[in-house]
Parts: sequence; C-alpha cells; structure tokens
Amino acid sequence: MPTFDEPDRWARLRFTIIGQLLAAPPPKGKLRGELEALAQKSWRHPVNGTAVRFSFATLERWYYAARHAQDPVAALRRHARDDAGAFRQVSAALIQALATQYRAYPGWTVQLHYDNLQAASEQEPALRPLSSYSTIRRYMKARGYHRKRTPKRDTPGGRKAEARLEQLEVRSYEAEYVQGLWHADFHHGSRQVLTAEGGWVTPLLLCFIDDHSRLVCHLQWYLNETAEVLVHGLCQALQKRGLPRALMTDNGAAMKAEELTSGLHQLSIQHETTLPYSPYQNAKQETFWATVEGRLMAMLEGVAELTLEHLNAITQAWVEQEYHQHLHSEIGTTPLRRFLEVTSVGRDCPDSQALRRAFRCTTTRKQRRSDGTISLEGKRFEVPARYRHLERPMVRYARWDLRAVELIDPRALTPLSPLYPLNKTANANGQRRALQPTQTDLAPQQSDELPPLLRKCLADYAATGRPPAYLPHPASEKDT
Repeated sequence: MPTFDEPDRWARLRFTIIGQLLAAPPPKGKLRGELEALAQKSWRHPVNGTAVRFSFATLERWYYAARHAQDPVAALRRHARDDAGAFRQVSAALIQALATQYRAYPGWTVQLHYDNLQAASEQEPALRPLSSYSTIRRYMKARGYHRKRTPKRDTPGGRKAEARLEQLEVRSYEAEYVQGLWHADFHHGSRQVLTAEGGWVTPLLLCFIDDHSRLVCHLQWYLNETAEVLVHGLCQALQKRGLPRALMTDNGAAMKAEELTSGLHQLSIQHETTLPYSPYQNAKQETFWATVEGRLMAMLEGVAELTLEHLNAITQAWVEQEYHQHLHSEIGTTPLRRFLEVTSVGRDCPDSQALRRAFRCTTTRKQRRSDGTISLEGKRFEVPARYRHLERPMVRYARWDLRAVELIDPRALTPLSPLYPLNKTANANGQRRALQPTQTDLAPQQSDELPPLLRKCLADYAATGRPPAYLPHPASEKDT
C-alpha cells in the first residue's frame, strides 16, 4: 500500500472535493451553488482524521487553481510559503540579543534563554514586544542553537568527547540477531537500603541487556562496583541465557580488569568498549535505567525499610513478570517474545567450574630459591618441588579468590598444578620431602682433563706462534 506525505494527502483531499466539478463543469451561473453545497459538507482531515469543513472562498480558490492546470493534483498541493523560516515575529534586535546570549551561555536551556530575554526586554525597549516562548524555541531549533553539554569532568578527554558529539551525527543501531551483542553497565540507585550493621547505603544495579531483544539477561543490586561483582553478575547471566558473541561496556576500572578481559577471551566473547565520556553509545542501558526509576523504584516509594535482599527479590520478580512481558515500544513486541522467536547466534554456557577458571588473570612471579615460594597479593604460595627449577613461574588466579591459584605451562597455557598458601605451622613438624632431581640422575665424577673450550683456546693460541702473554715469577713457579 502506497504511503503519502502530508502535502500529497492534502492534495488528494482537495482533488476529491472539487474533482467532480472538474469532470462535469456546472452550467453558467450554477458554480456558486455547487461550491456552497460543498461548503456545508464535512470532510475527514487528511492528517489527524477529525471532521473538517472548508469555506466557499477556499473551495473557489481550489477550483480555479486546478481548472486550467495541466496537473490538477500538483496545483492543489500545499506549497511552502515564500517567507518560510523567516520568523517574522522575531525582531532583528531580538535575534541579535539571542545570538549574543547563546554564544556566551551555550549550556543554557531554552527556558533559561527565554527568561533572560524577558528580563532584558524590561530594560531595553528595542526588544519589545517579546516573542512567545514557542516562537523562540522554534527559532533556536531552526538556527541550530542546541544546548551544548558541559563535560562532567573538565579534562582533555571530556572536552574531546564533547567536540566529537558536536561534530559527528549520532545514529541508533541494533544487532541483527539475538545474542549478537550484550550491554553491561552499573546504575547508582535512587533509594538507600538498610544494612545489617544498621547503616544506610546507596546500592548499585548491575544489568546485562541483549541488544536485539532488550531482554535483561541478569540484573542484581550490589554495594560496590568492582571486578569481582561484575564477574559474579556476568557468570549468572551466562548461565541463564548462554554465551553471547560480544559484550559492550564503558571504560570503568571494573570493566577493564584483567580478570574480565581474560575471561571474555577464554570464552571467545568479543569485548567492545564505548568511547570515553560517551554514554549515548550505551543508550539502551540508559533507557532501561529510566524504566527502572520510573516504574520499579516509583512503586517502592512507600517502603520505609528496604534491605538489599528484599530489593533484589523484588527486582527479579519485576523484571521477569512485568518488564519482560510488557510491550516494548521500540521493538513492537515484548522482550521475551523477541528473544525466543528471533534467530540466535548464542552458544551453550560451560559449567560453573569452567566459568570460575576462565575469569582469572595471568602473571609471572619470581620464585624464592630459599623456600620455593612465590608472592601473590601479599601472601606466599608454595611451588611444588618438581618445579623448583622455574625462575619465574606463570600463575593464573583471581585477586578476590586465592583458593584457586594454578601454576600454568607458559607454552601451552594449560594448568600444571594447583598452588596452596605457605603453611608455616605444618612445616614446623620437621618433616621434609626428598627433592627429586630435575635432570637425569648422574653421579658426580671428578675429571682431570681440561674442558674442551680451554683446550681449544690453548691450541689456537699456540698456532699463532706468539710467546706467552705474561712473565712468570721465579719464586712462584720455580718448583713447577
């Protein structure tokens, strides 16, 4: 079915009204009567569908415009005014004052600009009469007088981000398939929760959203924003929904922790980061935060004593029973239905032990030869005696979980042995394990022969024919 823009809709309506007069022109003296009869009828507005009538003069103008036209429909189409965009209601003095004001204060809202123009007009008669607020708003929009954002941090990176936003267009995007891209972000809540110690703290909401379906893969309230918290929530999302192809985060410390980046690499999940100071690139998360505050948190205003456990239980129920089941205006269906019905490029999630092993950092440590230990996070770990020959063993661990430290083969990057903390109490019993040789068990043998290299040096020097390069001391060598 063809679609028509607004001018064409008006042209089709006008032609419908007077088309019968063009097909069968009324006899002389009868035109007025025909037009007056049409003026008494109601017609459907071409844009909003309401009932509308047209005056005799309007219908007469349409008739004469189309009667001799080669293309009557085109002649009846709405045309732009010659002075369109001229803003006749805005005086030259007001235009100048607004331009000067905008250059000085580009971060002001339209309302603030208007209020200041109103105050200035009381002192300067040239600015009166002051145009209406709607006129000033339309004028500023037409001239590109948009509010310029002030960087949250006045840093070179913040200023660069703001300049980029002003110079480059921003366009919406969407992953083609389910599980093609996830978004992850933290949100500072608007409510405080009561802790077991009797204090009040503001929790943070960690959320993972599938880009294509807007389905929440997992969300949970925490008391801090750390890499441990991020991995804790991500592992739950992966076990619930499977492995996505990519994960987009901002550039926070937790998002760039080695445990996270290494784990994503181990699971073959591409890690994408937004540009610094550019939250609009994660707009789907920002939209979801508005939904959380506008619906979920609004319904909790009457709850006086809210604990973290209670808040998490409510949030899980709300997202599964309300958000996932509610029609999403952007996608035209519910997030759950789209997640289940659209083609998915996700993969199965490994078991909990494999996830735990994935999200760890890899590093090397110098082995202390005196007792065969290395230092991790201020604690010493014993290296098995069979690996005492490694000067800088490679280990893999999570900084928040020193119960799973492993010695790693530097070539194959496979686990060699678990490492355990140094137990000085157990070592105090005096029992010691026999050290196994690191090479073939060969018994030491005394040799009276010079090593091959020295024999070669002597032979090469003798072949030169030069005399010895030292003078023997008679008292020292008389008995040799």
